Amino acid sequence: MAKILIVDDSSVMRKNIRTVLERAGHEVVGEASDGREVLTSYINLRPDLITLDISMPTMDGTDAIKTLLRSFPQAKVVMVSAIGQKQQVLDAIKLGAKSYIVKPFEADKLLEVVDKVVRL
Repeated sequence: MAKILIVDDSSVMRKNIRTVLERAGHEVVGEASDGREVLTSYINLRPDLITLDISMPTMDGTDAIKTLLRSFPQAKVVMVSAIGQKQQVLDAIKLGAKSYIVKPFEADKLLEVVDKVVRL
């Protein structure tokens, strides 16, 4: 199973994602609440995959993925977006995100996307 870093400004959303992933056997190696923490967390934790919220204060997911993939182009990122953030999702995919899920999500959909991206 994969080692995963969850990045979302909502502690409730981080908990929901963690619960789904851990029940499926994945290891959540860390959590971050802001895009600024992505690079440091990636360096320290070396996750196989990152779930990255698009809308966060200080540094949003789009800026965070730019920063991360500039230094670590091999990083696998799944964007997490709310309905209505289609353009931001498309921008993130162009920047190198491997996939995305839309909030609110079904547990099966999250696992399907995570498992697919981990195998890439």
